[in-house]
Amino acid sequence: MDKVFIEGLEIEALIGIYDWERRIRQPLLFDVEMTFDNRVPAATDAIADTLNYKAVSKRIIEYVSQSEFGLVETLAERVAAIILEEFGVRHVRLKLSKPGAVRGARAVGVIIERPAATL
Repeated sequence: MDKVFIEGLEIEALIGIYDWERRIRQPLLFDVEMTFDNRVPAATDAIADTLNYKAVSKRIIEYVSQSEFGLVETLAERVAAIILEEFGVRHVRLKLSKPGAVRGARAVGVIIERPAATL
């Protein structure tokens, strides 16, 4: 099983449930693993056959920077759905970290894993 990953993608977002959080943008960190069959791009050596991690990153940045969710759980679900629906991956594992949200912890957040929908 092949995986393509994006590690430590930092995006500023409006996120949180407290009044003070609704007034500032906070950094979020994304680690994403996507199951993708890399045999075709390996054989053709063509970028068009790959899961383009730059395109995935740009799409995540675009979505997250415009979002205004209260919960990291909601944001993680929406980002995972975008990756599955728009980029044709078989499975996604997404870690969303919110640095500095809890005193004494480097970060808090969620890790979710979702398969692609099957017909």
